[in-house]
Amino acid sequence: MNKVRITAIRQTVYPDLMAKYENPIEHTCDVRVGQEWVSIDGRQPEGMCPSAWESMRPFVESLARGEGNFFDGWMKNPMSAMISCNDGFRPFSFYLQVTE
Repeated sequence: MNKVRITAIRQTVYPDLMAKYENPIEHTCDVRVGQEWVSIDGRQPEGMCPSAWESMRPFVESLARGEGNFFDGWMKNPMSAMISCNDGFRPFSFYLQVTE
């Protein structure tokens, strides 16, 4: 199986949605731009946010099995994907790519 590198690319924050809908919370996301993890055998890397992992897991597992070309040519690199976590207030975008 392939190793898959997961890189935190960008976070978007929606303060207007947070003010309108979110209850105040003390602790939010620990992910930082540029942070990287490597999935081995399609498994969740240690330290990866569980919620973010659930958003990307099917894509990581497919890439690990050598399957790519999601949605018939969506990505320039067919053995990659750009996936966002499911936090509607401060989503992170992650770049997934097969590594050697």
